[in-house]
Amino acid sequence: MRSIPNLLSGLRLILTPFIAAAILGHRFRDGVWLLFIAGWTDFFDGRLARRYDWHSKLGAVLDPIADKALLVTVYVCLAQAGAMPWWLAGMVLGRDVLIVLMAVYALLFSTLRGFPPSFWGKLSTAIQIVTGVTHLVHAAELVGGLATVCVVLQGLAAAGTAISGADYFYHGLLRLRASRAGGD
Repeated sequence: MRSIPNLLSGLRLILTPFIAAAILGHRFRDGVWLLFIAGWTDFFDGRLARRYDWHSKLGAVLDPIADKALLVTVYVCLAQAGAMPWWLAGMVLGRDVLIVLMAVYALLFSTLRGFPPSFWGKLSTAIQIVTGVTHLVHAAELVGGLATVCVVLQGLAAAGTAISGADYFYHGLLRLRASRAGGD
């Protein structure tokens, strides 16, 4: 039973290429439903892990990888399909690449091992999720009148992504400096 959250995270990771194929094939309605299922796996894996204390080292790695892989894939595929601007997909991808590179550097050249999400990172991710889902629903033509909402969300997602990227970079440098000085 303790492995159920990991299985759900793994399912989310497995669903990611199918969601990508649906979006790239302009089967946006299929993409919405697959994304809906993936979203539920994220909800339930976290809920089960917290409720029953089913935490694991694998889950601590697999869950955020599945989340980021799904989110970045949705953004890049929406941009490729013409349903989202490339500049926004590039910002989201760029921020995540920056975070991964900083984490790899810290793992290789410092004593830092914990990389907790920040308030700005969590807020940015929430805005990115809403933005991605809204763009996909708009592309699927499931709800009318979303064009203006998509534009507003693009601005919010861009601002959140930039702020959280700067926040991660700044605090990452501070933590690296402290770890080199024998702090952290």
